[in-house]
Amino acid sequence: MSSPYSDSWVYEGIVGALPGIAVSPRVALLLQFLLFEAAVLVLGLVYNLPEAAVAGTVAVVVSTVGSAELIRIGDQIRDIPLPEAYRRLLFGSNIEVVLSVLAYIALITHLFVFDPGRAEVPLLEDLLGPDPPVLGVYLMLLILWDVCYRIGAGWWASVAALWRTVRYEFDPKTRGSLRRADGEIALFGLAQGAFLPFLIGQPVLFLVVAGHIAAVLAVTGTSMLLLSR
Repeated sequence: MSSPYSDSWVYEGIVGALPGIAVSPRVALLLQFLLFEAAVLVLGLVYNLPEAAVAGTVAVVVSTVGSAELIRIGDQIRDIPLPEAYRRLLFGSNIEVVLSVLAYIALITHLFVFDPGRAEVPLLEDLLGPDPPVLGVYLMLLILWDVCYRIGAGWWASVAALWRTVRYEFDPKTRGSLRRADGEIALFGLAQGAFLPFLIGQPVLFLVVAGHIAAVLAVTGTSMLLLSR
């Protein structure tokens, strides 16, 4: 009987399920970057929003790097003989999607409810002006969802890695492979630090993103330390 659980990220499943399209991971990453970046640059030029174009470009780059890291982490994990329970937890539970949805809802609430009544210049207005264009808002929300999914996936990968390391014993070769995979998760978290310069005037978002990065590094670092002992 085949396993009811997936052995890949939701992101990989979507790319692989597109009808009539069969592309390599590198081509998929290139298309992702080019399509989103072209949309960011065109809208930034049409509506004269240079700051939004710069912030959008950073978000597109971080999201593309996140996609590459998801693929690398998935490939490394699938190449290692590991307990099925861990694979189900990491890939089959889809908990990263739940975390991503929660993060996205919290971000939308902050942008449209919390921030406008408290910040001198709300982040949305700072990026898209006092009268934000509809297409600009649409693209921003789409890119933010892309970013939130990768944040949720990175956080879940780090938690699952620590659980795996504490729960199971591995031979030296497997521990070395797992340390490399955990290192990719840590790099995944560090890449999101590119958002911090844009959030200096947004203390709540700055602390949330910085805290997320610190937590991912702490949890993943603990796993790597335990694997090294």
